Amino acid sequence: MKRLKLGKIQWISLLVVSAMFANLCSHMVLAASASEQTKAKVTTTAAKKTTKTKQEEYKAFWFSYYDYDTYRETNKKRNAKTFRTYFTKVVKKEKSFGMNRVIVQVRPFGDAIYKSKYFPWSKYISGKQGRSPGYDPLKIMVDVAHKNGMKIEAWVNPYRVTIGSTNYSKLSKNNPARKWHAKKSTSRNVLAYNGSLYYNPSKKDVRNLIINGAKEIVKNYKVDGIHMDDYFYPEFTSKNVKTAFDAKEYNKSSYKKNKKSIYTYRRAQVSTLVMDMKAAIKKINSKVTYGISPAGNIDNLTSKYSYYVDIYKWTNSKKYVDYICPQIYWGFKHPTAKFNKVTDRWVKACKSKKVKLYIGIGVYRVGHNTGQNSAERKEWKSDKNVLKNQVKYGRKKKVDGFAFFDYQDLTSKSSSKAVSQLKTVLKK
Repeated sequence: MKRLKLGKIQWISLLVVSAMFANLCSHMVLAASASEQTKAKVTTTAAKKTTKTKQEEYKAFWFSYYDYDTYRETNKKRNAKTFRTYFTKVVKKEKSFGMNRVIVQVRPFGDAIYKSKYFPWSKYISGKQGRSPGYDPLKIMVDVAHKNGMKIEAWVNPYRVTIGSTNYSKLSKNNPARKWHAKKSTSRNVLAYNGSLYYNPSKKDVRNLIINGAKEIVKNYKVDGIHMDDYFYPEFTSKNVKTAFDAKEYNKSSYKKNKKSIYTYRRAQVSTLVMDMKAAIKKINSKVTYGISPAGNIDNLTSKYSYYVDIYKWTNSKKYVDYICPQIYWGFKHPTAKFNKVTDRWVKACKSKKVKLYIGIGVYRVGHNTGQNSAERKEWKSDKNVLKNQVKYGRKKKVDGFAFFDYQDLTSKSSSKAVSQLKTVLKK
């Protein structure tokens, strides 16, 4: 083959073309690289969105002191082995319904269903307040729940000591309420009102006791959360609201001196407990959640005569709770508190997204002739889809989950048809 003889101009032209080709290739490589990086970013973003979307829905059920009564009534031999067997059946049954969390009541009346340094053993587990059942129920419940892939929260009632009795001698000798009452200097730490006993929300000793009780649970048990319900202040009337209960403490307070109302004062007492409780829990274990299940009617919570829950403060801050779980125990046919309307109010109250919103649903009403008018009574008595429709409505409003009251009613004959329908949406 003959070699081509190129002139000087031809060589220069060839070099220029080669340089241009090399530059083009370089740009193509860079463009391809940029395209891959863009695809990677899009993929990563999509993955993040998918992860966020697939966050597990909270599907809990309450296991109340009634359910400990059921255990005691159905087991002649009451020990660690029979309690474990009983609670294992509870967890397995509810997991088959689609539940992923159990809220176990561990302090119903200023007592303990676990080994406590501060509170006496509960009569609901041993038959007599102050008497040990011979095993640690909470330790067993935590172990059983986790072994069966279910999370568990310890449920405490903050201020309630008794219902329907003001007889201190019926309390165990080591009950702090009885001890405080016996001493003049601490007697006002416990108050009698309308035939029941309550810890005084205005007393620092009381706040410390309640918080220490939560701290010992978080320290000694691998619970996933601490749950507090709606037993805050009792209900007053326009005649006694400024004189009853802790009015004496209010009258000596800076709130009174600064001309702030007793309503503001009482809300501050509850909010201080709630805020300090969360801080104490998170200091021990930041992964343990802290939530409250208040009464479902916001107007009652913000009333001048009851509860004194500063709900809008709680839902617009991260200082108080991780979640709020209002007890919306009404049907769609309720004349003034329709389930959907009340849910809408809570969704709006939690619009800042600083706390999660779970909806408490009253399974105990299903199959019973209960309600404020004939339409609601018919709904609870006969509508097998009422629970399912409440969940579907909550999901439509993008709430973060649900809690069902309670285990006893989820397994009762009267609720079986509605619960069967509920399972079809919980297991999705």
